Amino acid sequence: MAKKDPKSNVKDKGLYEQLRGAGASKKTSARVANNTVTASRKKGGKRGGAAGSYDDWKVPDLRRRAKQVGITGRSTMTKKQLIKALRAR
Repeated sequence: MAKKDPKSNVKDKGLYEQLRGAGASKKTSARVANNTVTASRKKGGKRGGAAGSYDDWKVPDLRRRAKQVGITGRSTMTKKQLIKALRAR
């Protein structure tokens, strides 16, 4: 069975291509492009979780998160280095 191409049902193809060019997955790009057509762009950007900034986290929590995403050398990193590595991930 062939996989369905997400681009075939995209309503805002320009936004889809922009997101793909920025490195977003096909699925995510299609979802965002379709969401912005059915809802205003301003409203679409406000959806999602309310994750706090890494700046508010404590170092042990940052190290735990770095371990979850597979960052090596985390035990010797400073808070600033951990935040930079997590944001790059």
